[in-house]
Amino acid sequence: MKAVTVLISGGFGGAYERLLPEFERTSLIKVTTRSGSSQGAGPQTIAAQLARGVSADAVILSREGLGELIAANRIAAGSDVDLARVPLGVAVPAGTVKLDVTSVEAFKQAMLAAKIIAVPDSTSGIWLQSDLFPRLGSEKIAVKATPRGSDATKMVAARRADLAVMPVSEILHAAGVDFAGSLPPEIQFVQVFSAAVVSSAQEIANAKRLIEFFSSARATEAIRKSGMEPLATSA
Repeated sequence: MKAVTVLISGGFGGAYERLLPEFERTSLIKVTTRSGSSQGAGPQTIAAQLARGVSADAVILSREGLGELIAANRIAAGSDVDLARVPLGVAVPAGTVKLDVTSVEAFKQAMLAAKIIAVPDSTSGIWLQSDLFPRLGSEKIAVKATPRGSDATKMVAARRADLAVMPVSEILHAAGVDFAGSLPPEIQFVQVFSAAVVSSAQEIANAKRLIEFFSSARATEAIRKSGMEPLATSA
C-alpha cells in the first residue's frame, strides 16, 4: 500500500482529522501522522524534529513556522501552499459564564482578572507574549505557556487555568472548554496554516497528492467547520 508521513501542528488538526479518512479512502494512501508545534524552542517543534532526523514527507504548520523551515532549506522549493487562516479566540471552562471579550477594554479586563492564562508556546503564544500582552500591561498578566495548544485547553478544562488564548480552531474541537469569542479586530492576530513537501521526503508524489487534497474544494466544508477560513480551492 502507498504511504506518506505528515508532521502537523495543532492549529489545523481539527480539519485534518475530519478530512484524513476520506483522503485515505479515495487515494489508497496510508497516512502516518506525527505532531509538533509550529514554532518555539522546545524539542518537539517541527523544526527541531526535522533537524534531528525525524522522517516526514509533508508538513502542515503556521506560515511563520514554515518560513523558518524554508530558510533552513527543509522544504522542497515551490511546494508550499496556504490552506486556511484562523483568528485567535478565548477558551473558558465548560459550563462557566462566558467572558465578554467583544471590545479591547473588555478583553483587557478579562486578561487582568484571570489568575492564570494558558497560551501555546508556539506562533500565537509567542505573539501574545511579545506583542499583545505588553500593550495591555503584561506585568499584571499571569501567563502559562504550554508545549501544545491541546495542553492549554486541558489546563482550562481541569480548571488549572482560568482561560486560554489561542487559535479558534484548537478551541472548537477541544473537550471540557467553551468558546467565549474571538479577539476584537483591533488586537486580532490571524494565523495562516500552510502545507509543504519536506526536502528530504521519501514519498514526494504522495505528499503532493495529500497537499492537493487538503487545498481542494473538497476540503472547504471541513475546514470551515473547524473554525478556519479556507484559502486554497484547487480543483
